[in-house]
Amino acid sequence: MRLVWKLLRQHISGLQLLGFFLANLLGMLIVLLALQFYRDVRPVFSQDDGVINNDYLILSKKISAIGFGTTSFSDSEIKEIEKQPFTKRIGTFTASQYKVSCSMGIDGVANFGTQMYFESVPDNFVDTDKSQWKYDENSDFVPIILPRSYLTIYNFGFAQSRSLPKLSEGVISMIDMMVILRGDAKERRMRGKVIGFTNRLNTILVPESFMQWSNQEFAPNADIEPTRLIVEVGNPTDDRIAKFIQKHGYDIDEDKLQAGKATYFLKVMSAIVMGVGLLISALSFFILMLSIYLLVQKNTVKLQNLLLIGYSPARVSLPYQLLTIGMNAFVLLMALGILYWLRSQYMEMLWAMFPSIEETSMWPAYVLGGILFLLVSVLNVIAIRRKVSKCF
Repeated sequence: MRLVWKLLRQHISGLQLLGFFLANLLGMLIVLLALQFYRDVRPVFSQDDGVINNDYLILSKKISAIGFGTTSFSDSEIKEIEKQPFTKRIGTFTASQYKVSCSMGIDGVANFGTQMYFESVPDNFVDTDKSQWKYDENSDFVPIILPRSYLTIYNFGFAQSRSLPKLSEGVISMIDMMVILRGDAKERRMRGKVIGFTNRLNTILVPESFMQWSNQEFAPNADIEPTRLIVEVGNPTDDRIAKFIQKHGYDIDEDKLQAGKATYFLKVMSAIVMGVGLLISALSFFILMLSIYLLVQKNTVKLQNLLLIGYSPARVSLPYQLLTIGMNAFVLLMALGILYWLRSQYMEMLWAMFPSIEETSMWPAYVLGGILFLLVSVLNVIAIRRKVSKCF
């Protein structure tokens, strides 16, 4: 192996290999940095809470000044929204038609209680752990998602005025909750547990299966009409959304719509930057292949002599393959090292501007870098093997 390498390393151009190295490093770094920057900055624009995606819009009807008029959506109105070109899918909010009260405490001792209500949306609109977001009719356990605004009101309004302890999201998730359902001359006590919080909805969410069962059990004769819709849109920046809402007089949270537009633009810009990085990586691949092809062409006589003395094409091509794999591995390590340093720089600025932003994991960037390394290396190995085989 060492003798073969000494024979074949002649005519290797250091400048050509350096060009491949720098181009490949730049391309991979751009791709990884675009992905990591998108993941780090996205919560700033989208306020991503892991429960309701920012591509979802919440539609409702405006309430008149005198309080009359229907606020529910008819089937024809829902179908009209569903047919709009900007709509990907649509779901309805279902409200509880019975009385709900809740008491909360620690170690089974109730500290305070309140009247409340439940709503549900189709489960496929809720981005949370599906193993927790389900209901079994044979169980007394009810998973609940609360709005973060409710916790803020409690901590800085109710608790502060009554000298009660302030509660974090983690503490709320551990507190015992007793839910009492009343309706149709029936009453049932159940255990509630908060499994998540959302910035997107000002309502108390429960699984759709629980809502269907409880309405049938405690309000079987109630006329349930949807008063709010959740709509997934393909592009939050589509002008047709605002025109349609204005034309029909629907109500929508403009702040959420603007956040959706910002997130969409962030996605587009990240995709463009990643595309540029992939293009540079592809060009660096062709630079290396051109260098290897020229090198093989210059060593054609030597390669043929090696075949005559018993060397196989696989053994002859191995030095070139190891060279490219080694360079690709070095490029990956350098790209990850530079990415880590660059991320530490811009994350300090983000934390200074948004102290509450959570740090995201770098594992997706590591995985993407590994995939690019394997893909480029496999293509290099195959191309080199085929080129060397043509010389025999």
